[in-house]
Amino acid sequence: MTNEKNQTFRDRISTMNDEGKRNWIYANQPKGKYYNARTLVGIILLAFLFAAPHITIDGEPLLLFDIIHRKFVLFGVVFWPQDFHLFVIGLITIIISIVTFTVVYGRVWCGWACPQTIFMELIFRRIEYWIEGSGDQQRIRNNGEDSFDKLWRKVLKHGIFILISLLITHTMLSYFVGVETVHKYITGSPSENFSVFIALMIFTGAFYFVFAFFREQVCSLVCPYGRLQGALVDNNTLMVTYDYKRGEARGPMRKNEDRKALGKGDCVNCHKCSTVCPTGIDIRDGIQLECINCTACIDACDSVMERYKLPKGLIRITSMNNIENGQSFRWTPRIISYTALLVALVGVLVVLFNLRSDFETTILRVQGSLYQTLEDGRLSNIYNYKIVNKTSKEADLSIKLISPEGGEVQLAGSMNKIKEQEKLQGAFLLKLSKDQLDGSSTKVLIGIYDEDELIDTIESTFVGPN
Repeated sequence: MTNEKNQTFRDRISTMNDEGKRNWIYANQPKGKYYNARTLVGIILLAFLFAAPHITIDGEPLLLFDIIHRKFVLFGVVFWPQDFHLFVIGLITIIISIVTFTVVYGRVWCGWACPQTIFMELIFRRIEYWIEGSGDQQRIRNNGEDSFDKLWRKVLKHGIFILISLLITHTMLSYFVGVETVHKYITGSPSENFSVFIALMIFTGAFYFVFAFFREQVCSLVCPYGRLQGALVDNNTLMVTYDYKRGEARGPMRKNEDRKALGKGDCVNCHKCSTVCPTGIDIRDGIQLECINCTACIDACDSVMERYKLPKGLIRITSMNNIENGQSFRWTPRIISYTALLVALVGVLVVLFNLRSDFETTILRVQGSLYQTLEDGRLSNIYNYKIVNKTSKEADLSIKLISPEGGEVQLAGSMNKIKEQEKLQGAFLLKLSKDQLDGSSTKVLIGIYDEDELIDTIESTFVGPN
């Protein structure tokens, strides 16, 4: 590995100096194919984030997580607390998928899809480039004397930061209460929903603080996923890696020199890889906690290699085994295990989604109740029912006995129409003649009908005499 004699960089994170004070990162804007690809991915994800609350399917929002009313909508499909197991399995599947991708590709999530990175690198830092110039220009201006030029740039930048933080906060809120409700909050007076107004200001301030001041330290100090990286990656993981065998020993490029004869590697020690790093590390020191696999250093290094007519790929996406031993990527038992678990979870999730019914019905015989003998000689049991309409349409429901034939269902009261996404509950008597019984416990099959369409069947028991 490189830098074996000097490992002091591992004693502290890159954003802290020896005195424990903050090292502000002034990252220059990278240019290259990876940055262009990352920008495209970010634009697609941002477009989805801001557009999704406004998209509806059959009158339902594309995504909604209404915790207060316990209503969740995924791609237009409504889920209720009865479907909580689907959310649990879905959450586990997402976690396992991130772990699996980390084992194979390192922190590709962090560098390419994490909202923190996308907001920081594609919105807030680009605003800084637009207003205050490159990272080097920002460093010079901030370390220089106060001036009107410096002041107006700061005021404009932070003003835009606050407006974007407000936009993000309102967008995120629309995922929990819906676009219409957010619109009412915006057009109404703050005094009408004072608690909501205070919450919005708190979250806006939090977003502003994170992206204006805390920045990359979220990834290094707060995010638990970054801490897990050390336990998930190994020498077979594909990561942004410096080819120290080819790059060492480092040295500046001299005109017409034979670098190989002089014992020099391909690294010209230009530090371009460090100046574009959003977390302030030097990738040539090896794998580090702060690296988020954003590939900015690859673009910077490739541009230098092209300028000096040296082969690209001195910094590239590869594994340590490939650098050290020339081994290509291989499927290890750990990767196979994670992949198999992920495939199994996705399969279970797909099956459960397909088995999910539009109506959730529960029919239970009242505990402790015995059979009653009616005047006509028939016997009756009392049952409680609860029906949840998960659809977006009103239903006209009825309860009928399917087997044994000839029985009668008598509702305690009337069964009203059940509106969309509402719950209906009540009780009914089930009446059977003695010749329909099969001992002291008889299995019965009860059908739930929407007008004349059978939508659900429930199996229960009917208690009679021995």
